[in-house]
Amino acid sequence: MNPVLKTIFISSIVGAVAGSGMTFLFQNNQKSTEQELIKEFYEIENAVYVSPHSLRQKMSKGQTDGYVLVDLRSNEEYEKGHIITAVSVPAYKDPNTSAYDERDRIIVQFRELLKNNPNKEIIVYCYSMPCMTGRKIGKMLVENGMYVKHLGIGWNEWRYFWSLWNHDGEAPTKWEDFVISGKDPGVPKAQELPSPCGEGEFGC
Repeated sequence: MNPVLKTIFISSIVGAVAGSGMTFLFQNNQKSTEQELIKEFYEIENAVYVSPHSLRQKMSKGQTDGYVLVDLRSNEEYEKGHIITAVSVPAYKDPNTSAYDERDRIIVQFRELLKNNPNKEIIVYCYSMPCMTGRKIGKMLVENGMYVKHLGIGWNEWRYFWSLWNHDGEAPTKWEDFVISGKDPGVPKAQELPSPCGEGEFGC
C-alpha cells in the first residue's frame, strides 16, 4: 500500500476509535444516578405542585393574598360551581369541547393575570388529578415565558371527595364552605382551625 494512503488509513481508524471512546465517556458521565433522579423528581414535584390541604388552610385563615387560583374548565362549569377564590380562564368551550385552539386568547389572559398580580403564585386546576388540561396549558405558557403552578387535585376531588385529601385528625370542615357558584371568585369565611400539620416548609 502507498505509504501516504497507509498513513491516512491508519489515522482514520485511530480517529474513529478515539471519537467513539470520547462519545462513550461523555454519555457515561451524563447518565444520572438513581439518587440524582430521585432528587430531581422531588425538586420538580415541589416546584410545580401545590398541596390542596395547604391551600384550604390558607382559605380558612383568610390568607388569600399570596396566590391566584385559576379554573381551566368551561365557563358553563365554572358558573355552576368552582373552588372559592378561583377565577376563570377557560381551556374548554363547553364540557365536551376543548379550547386549545384559542391559544392566543389563553396566553393573553394569563399575561394579564401575571401583570396584575406581581409576586403572587398562579395556581391552575382542571377536572381531576389525572386531567391533562392543566399540564397542557402549563406547557403552552412555559413556551411563552410564563410559569404557573398546579393544584395537586382537580374539581372532582375538591367537590366530591372532600375526605380523600383532608385529614381525619383535624377539626372537620365542610366542602360547602369552600365551593361557590356564579361568575364571581368568592371570598372564603376565615375560620381559625387547629391543624395536625406543622407550619412552614414541612406543613402539609
